[in-house]
Amino acid sequence: MTSTVEENIGEDNSVIRSTYERQLQGYWDTKTTDDINLLLGAEDGLYHHHYGVGGYDPAVLAAPPERREALILREMHRMENAETELILDALGDIPAGARGMDAGSGRGGTSFMVTERFGCRMDGVNFCAHHIAFAERVAKERGWDDRVQFHYANMLQTPFADESFDFIVSNETTMYVDLHDLFAEFARLLRPGGRYVCVTWCRNETVADRSDASRRIDEHYVSRMHRRGTYFQAMAANGLVPFHVGRHTAEAIPYWELRDHSERRTGVEKPFLEGYREGSMDYLVIGCERVR
Repeated sequence: MTSTVEENIGEDNSVIRSTYERQLQGYWDTKTTDDINLLLGAEDGLYHHHYGVGGYDPAVLAAPPERREALILREMHRMENAETELILDALGDIPAGARGMDAGSGRGGTSFMVTERFGCRMDGVNFCAHHIAFAERVAKERGWDDRVQFHYANMLQTPFADESFDFIVSNETTMYVDLHDLFAEFARLLRPGGRYVCVTWCRNETVADRSDASRRIDEHYVSRMHRRGTYFQAMAANGLVPFHVGRHTAEAIPYWELRDHSERRTGVEKPFLEGYREGSMDYLVIGCERVR
């Protein structure tokens, strides 16, 4: 059943700016029963649409068949929460009175983790109506709907005024947009000295400009994976100066190894493993500050 939120949003298509964005929105609109993400977040109410880092307990693979899948999913969720902690750590000290934006906020997991750690206000931006309705429901259940709000908007052209935010985060969403357009918008939104932190998977052009693994992933997710260097070129062009760059490619591999054992695997596990192992792809955490 469609919620009132989704019905109201569905009448406003002004945020979709291109044929590609319409295609991308259509892809996410079909994910209302996205089992793997919904199951992963069911235990603690943190629903993500990204991946994980760190090692996993190999004992889960030796568990009895009737318990094995549940234990795999629990480990995967612990690892995706650990991935979000990379963003929180890179942000540094955020005062409780700060305001942040989550660009491509999905079902709200990253926004909630930021608020839980720092006690700040968060605005999530997304153009998937059912994700927004879901995230708003979780915010209300947590009693955080006065601090965490979600907006039907395009992160390339948000409705917020200049210098609205002390910080911005994005968690595996930048491969769906033009980076120069994105970072120009973030530079507009950030106050002087404001921080932006992202986690992203990208092409390592020093190994292969476009590997078979990256092509297969783009086909699977309707994404447009960027070269690693394009991030830094686009940041520099928009007055965003990096203060932290972490390469977590090796730490990303165990998540995909474990997910490949799950009954919910989707077929994209193999190209991620291939890309990371051969070095044609990287998994990065990048933090930068607005200096102008």
